[in-house]
Amino acid sequence: MEKKERILVPLDGSDCAENIIPKVEELAERNEEGICLLRVAMAHTFPGVDQTEAQVEVVREAEEYLHDMEGRLKAKGFDVDAHVRYGNEVEEILEHAAQKEIGLIAMSTRRHSGIRHLFRGCVAEKVLRRTPKPVFLAQCDG
Repeated sequence: MEKKERILVPLDGSDCAENIIPKVEELAERNEEGICLLRVAMAHTFPGVDQTEAQVEVVREAEEYLHDMEGRLKAKGFDVDAHVRYGNEVEEILEHAAQKEIGLIAMSTRRHSGIRHLFRGCVAEKVLRRTPKPVFLAQCDG
């Protein structure tokens, strides 16, 4: 039996990122696809400080956040799984998206401009440029 495709939804815990959820629900229902929630965790600590405790804490927080989101979507009848990865957001999203069952990446993006955007860009833009998978972007203000 062939596994059905899933929509990968990277979330960072922000309201902006969660703005994609209603569209994902609509797409998943219409196309009879599952939803794969992803949160990439990264601990930012000072040099010389033991990072282990900080890493464990950010992963625990990410798991709790996704558990709640997964529960809400399952309560609506969606086929959902949730994953936490640790590392660079863009790299981890791309690696997770490379899995065979991922058919679409759906994410929100903020309107960026100016010097900060010129040098840093945004995660959604970097994912869009580097993945061979289709990407559905929804813009949010903020």
